[in-house]
Amino acid sequence: MKVLFVINPKSGKRDPGNLEATISEESRKQGFEFLIYRLHREGDEENILAEIEEYSPEIVAVAGGDGTVNFLARLLKNTGIALLIIPLGSANGMAKELGIGNKIDLALSLISNGVRRAIDVLTINGEICVHLADVGLNARVVKRFDQDPKRGIWTYTRHLFNEIFLIKKYRFYIRQDGIDIVRKAVSLTFANASKYGTGAVINPTGKVDDGKFELVIIKPFPRIKLLSIALKMFLGTLQTSEYVEVISCNRAKIRTAKSTTLQVDGEVIGKTKEIEVDIIPRSLVVLVPQNL
Repeated sequence: MKVLFVINPKSGKRDPGNLEATISEESRKQGFEFLIYRLHREGDEENILAEIEEYSPEIVAVAGGDGTVNFLARLLKNTGIALLIIPLGSANGMAKELGIGNKIDLALSLISNGVRRAIDVLTINGEICVHLADVGLNARVVKRFDQDPKRGIWTYTRHLFNEIFLIKKYRFYIRQDGIDIVRKAVSLTFANASKYGTGAVINPTGKVDDGKFELVIIKPFPRIKLLSIALKMFLGTLQTSEYVEVISCNRAKIRTAKSTTLQVDGEVIGKTKEIEVDIIPRSLVVLVPQNL
């Protein structure tokens, strides 16, 4: 078996040199061939596609955070080549969604023991999304986080609480599966998956392979209710809140009078007034644990 490893040396705080030594050791144990490509930014897409063409791997293993996973998913969708996530980021949301968590050893074991699973992919204003995207409150927190040299959950939490005191309200005009609705909200999430890397469950009923995605609408709420909403997120019962509405759909168009920041899989795309979301069912093959 051939495995192409794509490593983002700037992801998280782990030493990619140690990872490469571990990969070499695992190749001897499991009996797979491997090639390592280190991301450089310039020319990465063309170079990786060329490596795939020449090397013909059965698996492409991506070592990085959710943004790096998104980048490889864009290249591998509809190819049938399996994507393996090696969690090297700060949050590792998609790795947690797929039962890998932060465990590098577990991820590497899936080369021999993993199960192939076809999952859905979203397109949001032309961008690929495999995990979660949103506008409003969380997107602004992600923007703050992206500009901070410090990483990790505590840095994210600090920016979240700073943003809470500056909550902005938006009026969203939503057309989903041919139905028009208008909602006031502080946040609107486009959820292929169910939870953030923090463990907070934004989309309790979400499944990555059901051919649908969810619009999760967080309506304006009194600040005194913040802890209650946060608790429901970590308990997986957010849909029971009076300030939350979850709509399952195949396609959606959203517009708003005020420009708002859009983030996709942890990467800030920029400000927009219009958003178009579609789903590409079961278009990406991933490796997951057998008991998932």
